[in-house]
Amino acid sequence: MPDRLSTLDASFLFAEDRTTAMHVGGVMTFEQPADGPFDVAAFTALIEERLHLVPRYRQKVRTVPGGLGLPVWVDDPEFDIDYHVRHTALAAPGTPAVLRELVGRLLVRQLDRSRPLWEVNVVEGLADGGFAVVTKTHHAMVDGLASMDIGAALLDLTPVPRATPAQEWRPAPEPSGLALAATATVDLLRRPWTAIELAGETAGRAVTDVRATADAVTRTVGGVLSAGRRAAASRPVGALNAATGQQRRYGTLRTTLADHRTVRKAHGGTVNDVILAVVTGGLRRFMISRGEPLTSSTQVRAMVPVSVRTRARETGTIGPAGNNISAYLVDLPVAQTDPVERLRMLREAMEGHKRGGQAIGAATLMGLVGLAPPVLHSLGARMASRFSSNFYNVLVTNVPGPPRPLYAMGARMVEMYPVVPLGGRQAVAIGITSYDGHVHYGLTADRDAMPDVDELAESLEEALAELVERSTAT
Repeated sequence: MPDRLSTLDASFLFAEDRTTAMHVGGVMTFEQPADGPFDVAAFTALIEERLHLVPRYRQKVRTVPGGLGLPVWVDDPEFDIDYHVRHTALAAPGTPAVLRELVGRLLVRQLDRSRPLWEVNVVEGLADGGFAVVTKTHHAMVDGLASMDIGAALLDLTPVPRATPAQEWRPAPEPSGLALAATATVDLLRRPWTAIELAGETAGRAVTDVRATADAVTRTVGGVLSAGRRAAASRPVGALNAATGQQRRYGTLRTTLADHRTVRKAHGGTVNDVILAVVTGGLRRFMISRGEPLTSSTQVRAMVPVSVRTRARETGTIGPAGNNISAYLVDLPVAQTDPVERLRMLREAMEGHKRGGQAIGAATLMGLVGLAPPVLHSLGARMASRFSSNFYNVLVTNVPGPPRPLYAMGARMVEMYPVVPLGGRQAVAIGITSYDGHVHYGLTADRDAMPDVDELAESLEEALAELVERSTAT
């Protein structure tokens, strides 16, 4: 049987259009190795040597004739590592601003659907003598947590690369269109029976423990209904929601994990709560600079994804690729003038979400949608992306990264900024990753709707400084 995309993974393919590229990735900067200039050819060979750790990276997507089923993953018999690992250089003087401009241009280009959906760009010529690596992976392949796993597969804990014995790779024969249509037809006929079987299993579990099942159903249904009511009340925000085009800008902010922990220690909650408070304060400052009116009724709603993907336990292996994501809709109190009060409100809101089980279970909901024909599923995913500003105003995703230094062929990684995609009518998406004692904010923005993305980064920096000052005042 073919390796068919899940309904959630397929939705990221279906949601992609001319102005919405659905890839995630990262911008990593490195020092030069101690023993000389970075060897791009050797790095390319190392990536190919380790691809057996992430076998999806040698597979491409095949659609099913007639739209009879969801797309499938198949081995690419013409896989070419040199196509996926690319080499470029910055124009002088190679400042961080020049790198951000290049990243914005790289984000525009969608991944080639006829090949495996990823690329790595090695960028030389940074002003400090270092280099950068910009990665892009289609969201259909991997979520944020899995992206970190893949990065760990290609990087090392020491300057000396760990030994990774190469494994011979022989691509499986590519199925014909007729074979794909036939297996999809069988799946289509079986789908209703699969749903009935799942319902039977649920009923069996209910007989075993009626009370536990009833409580779980109540929490789930209550959470979905609550999220639906709150989503319906969302309104676009001028500074954050606008018609978006194809072009992108990219902004960055590097902060310390110690500052975030100082705030957490002084006021309670989690580091993630502090990050949301920084984002709230930064958006408040940015909206004021844009002349956006702030009243007691002003509301900015954030979609905060949470990966619930299970990691593989075996040493040296990577867990199954794909997406298993839930998300919270969080109201950011941008109208509140006191930064400590904003943090308190966010901490209580997140605690309430966790207690009430009000996460939107994307995998569960998309599984229900998947009972409809794939063509309708495709249209639904596109509609959800295009009208996302009716449900939330900004995407804020935080993925913890490695706490210790990582290396690529002896070169120490200095920074790790995430790249997250824009939804329909979303002017900016904010990704956050912690690494080696720092917290990195990566801002993906529409080029025309947010030409001042660097000012938003500065507003975030000022919001964190304000919280730190209030946390250390005697």
